[in-house]
Amino acid sequence: MAFSGNPPALVQLFQDFERFKEVIFYTILIIVTVIPLQLIIAIFASIFFLNRFRGRELVLYFFILPVAISEVAGALFWYTMFSSSGLLNKLLIWLGVMHNPVYFFGYEFRDRTLLVIVLEEVWRATAIVFTIIYAGIQMINREYFEAADVFGFNFWQKLRYITVPLLKPSIQTALIIRTLFAFQIVGPILILGGEYIRVMATEVVYWYSQRMDPYIASAWAVLVGVVTFVLSILYIRMFRAGEGA
Repeated sequence: MAFSGNPPALVQLFQDFERFKEVIFYTILIIVTVIPLQLIIAIFASIFFLNRFRGRELVLYFFILPVAISEVAGALFWYTMFSSSGLLNKLLIWLGVMHNPVYFFGYEFRDRTLLVIVLEEVWRATAIVFTIIYAGIQMINREYFEAADVFGFNFWQKLRYITVPLLKPSIQTALIIRTLFAFQIVGPILILGGEYIRVMATEVVYWYSQRMDPYIASAWAVLVGVVTFVLSILYIRMFRAGEGA
């Protein structure tokens, strides 16, 4: 269907170039912000949870709990917290930090809305990346770190020369899976951003359910598939197992 029509639906995407450019901009902005943050948090959290401490299992449980929450429920939670009459504004006003609420949602506050979307996705889905990275880091032979201690490596040297190189297969898998999921984010964008924040996945929903145009919806879906396929190939080439180990 994406190749049907005169001109084909894929070509029609470019006819409203301003809308197309806005969709691509917001999609890229969210992807390049959320995924690197999640990867960094996942690596450092994995290193942290390798340590044995009292209450470790409980802390680990609460860390991965958000992944069990649905997209819609997570987005509603953050909307409730950041709305003009939400928990955050009430707390700040009660503490005397400000007298009027801060607005995070609406056309005029799209930058703040983007911030909330990023925070919500990092909070909700980092556990997906963490689970893969944590499994991989536990497979690294402890003798590497013991040898590094003998040679006087500090934390950052161990991270650069041992942990990250040996985690390449896990990082590759985590990035591919998280990127596929990130391009499918619909609920949080629609709930938090509404019509003001458009990404590729929400365009599929918009054109199919609201504009009743399955051809344009299919064109956006094909574009999502092509982009995720290309990114997956790049991840495989960038994090090829054995390189830099």
